Amino acid sequence: MAALGSPHRPLRVAIIGSGPSGFYAAEAFLKTDLHVELDMFERLPTPFGLVRGGVAPDHLKIKRTARTFEKIAQHENFRFFGNVTIGRDLSVDELRQFYDAVLFACGAESDRKLNIPGEDLPGSHAATEFVGWYNGHPDYQDREFDLSQEAAVVIGQGNVAMDVSRILAKTVDELRETDITEKALDALAESKVKEIYLVGRRGPVQAAFTPPEIKEMGTLADCDAVVDPRDLVLNEASQIELDKPDHHHRVKNVAILEEFAARKPTGKSRRLNIRFYQSPVKLLGTNRVEAAVLEKNELVGPPYSQKARGTGIKEEFPCGLVFRSVGYRGTPIVGAPFDENRGVFPNQDGRVTDAETIVPGMYAAGWIKRGPSGVIGTNKPDSQATVGSILEDLTHLLPCPTPSTRRVRELLESRGVPFITFEEWRRIDEAEIERGKAKGKPREKFTSVEEMLEVVNKAPAASKNE
Repeated sequence: MAALGSPHRPLRVAIIGSGPSGFYAAEAFLKTDLHVELDMFERLPTPFGLVRGGVAPDHLKIKRTARTFEKIAQHENFRFFGNVTIGRDLSVDELRQFYDAVLFACGAESDRKLNIPGEDLPGSHAATEFVGWYNGHPDYQDREFDLSQEAAVVIGQGNVAMDVSRILAKTVDELRETDITEKALDALAESKVKEIYLVGRRGPVQAAFTPPEIKEMGTLADCDAVVDPRDLVLNEASQIELDKPDHHHRVKNVAILEEFAARKPTGKSRRLNIRFYQSPVKLLGTNRVEAAVLEKNELVGPPYSQKARGTGIKEEFPCGLVFRSVGYRGTPIVGAPFDENRGVFPNQDGRVTDAETIVPGMYAAGWIKRGPSGVIGTNKPDSQATVGSILEDLTHLLPCPTPSTRRVRELLESRGVPFITFEEWRRIDEAEIERGKAKGKPREKFTSVEEMLEVVNKAPAASKNE
C-alpha cells in the first residue's frame, strides 16, 4: 500500500470550521512537500468565521485577511463544503470513513455567563449576540436591543468589549461606509445611548485590549473617553508586570489611558467611561435591567498571577443595557470528546484526547484547542503546530477506508443537504458587493441562509465537482 502523502495516496484531511485557524491549517498543509487533499466544512454558507462575523464592521483593514484565505481556497487540492453541519449532516464517524485525519477548527461560538442575580433580565445580553447582530450573522438577526436606553454597561475589557463600546459610541456617519447591516445602522441611528461604562475587574496593566483598540476610543467624533486618574495608580506587583521588557503593549495601553485621564471634557454628546477594579455582583430591575451593582476590587497575589478580590464597597449604576464579554467557549460536536469545564476539545499538542488517551486521527486547532485567547494572527502558529503534530503522526495514521470526496458529495446530495462550494460562495460575495454599491458601502450582507441559497439557486447551474 502506498504511503500517506504520496502521489499515489494523498493524505486526506477534513477541516471543520472555515475561520482563521482552519485556513491557516490548510495553508500549512499546502506548503509541505506532501500530496494532500483538503476538504473544509462550514455550517454557514459563508466562509472566514470571525473575519466575516466577528471583526467589527469599521475595521475593514482586518477584514482584508480574507484575501489571503481566498488564495488558499483556489488551490486545486482544496474543497469547500459550506452549509454543512458536522454532527447533523455528517457524523464524525462518517468523516473518518472518508478522511485520514479530522482537524477541528470550529472556534468558540458560545459565551461565558456572569452567574450573578438578574443576569437573565431583558436588556442583559452577551456581547456575541450584539456583534453577530450588527455583523449580519444569521444566528442573531432575531435579537432585539433596546437602544432607547441612555446608559449601557459593558462588562469585560478585551477587544470584543471594545468593539461593542465603540459601535455604541460612534455616530451613524462614522459607520455608514462600513459593511454594518442596514438593519443595525437604522437602529443605531435612533440610539439614545449617551453614557457607556466599559468595566474591568482588574487594572489597566491587566486589560486585554490592544493599543490600537484603546487609542481609537480617543478619536471618536462625538464621544469623550473618560478615565479616572486614581485607577491608574498601580500597586507594586502591577508595576513589575508593566516593567517587563516584552510587555510593550501594556506600556502603550497605560500611556494612552494616562493621556485620556489628563484630558478635559469637550462637551461631546456621548461619554465612554473606562472603569477598572470593578466587578458586577447583581443586575437590578423588575421587568428589565434598570441598574448594575458593581463592587470595588483590589488586586492580590504575586506579579502575573494577581486576582481581583472584592472589597465590599459597592456602587449602583442606573442603566438599561448590559453586555457581558467575559470569555467564550466552544460547543460540543457529537462524536468528539469535549471538556465542559474549559469549553474546548481536550488535546495534547493538538491531538484530541479522551480521558487523557490520544484519539488517533482526530486533532484540534485555534480556540477550540486552546481557548479564546489572542488575536486573529495568533491562530497561525497555533494551526501550524497542530499540522506539525499530524505530520509527526503520519506513519501511524490509519488510512481511511473510502478516500473519496466524490462519495462525500454523493452522501450529502442523497440526504438533501444543499451544500455550497467556494465558487458558489463567490456568487454570494459578488451579490453582496453589488448590493452595497448603491449605498456607498463595501457590501450589504445577506443575513439569512435562505437568502444566500436563493442567490446560488438563481445563478446558472454549476457542477459541484469543481
